[in-house]
Amino acid sequence: MNAEKIREFLAAQPLFADLEEAQLDFLVSQAAESSFEDGHVLSRHGEAADRFYLVLEGEVSVHVPAIAGPTLEVTRLGVGQIFGWSWLIEPYRWHFSARTVGSSRLLEFDGRAILARCEQDPAFGYALFKRFSALMGQRLEAAQRKMMDQWNPPGFA
Repeated sequence: MNAEKIREFLAAQPLFADLEEAQLDFLVSQAAESSFEDGHVLSRHGEAADRFYLVLEGEVSVHVPAIAGPTLEVTRLGVGQIFGWSWLIEPYRWHFSARTVGSSRLLEFDGRAILARCEQDPAFGYALFKRFSALMGQRLEAAQRKMMDQWNPPGFA
């Protein structure tokens, strides 16, 4: 996918739709298309986070480790959905683990470069932070509901 196609795709995404032209151009310059096979690990809970992804094709399974037993999938993300906000907030560690489901194509964004730009350009930083904080709220609420549904032991009130 060339830069113009990436720009068109980003401009059509609700998270980026009304950014200023220069802001959108900068994001395009920090995006690279990547292809992954089924089960490729994108992040591991607790490891350093320095990027985020936008799904072009395929799916991403987002999960959390369990104290005992298998991990819990909290959501699956499809085309046009973003994975990753941990690059934006200290201590810059992944809060969730993620892997691809089936063959997947993703746009991978350089979180360090984008964060540096946010520091240099507070208007850009604020615009991006507002968008990602809304996404964080939605995802954390969904994860909490899923965990409460799945990890509710018998007799627990």
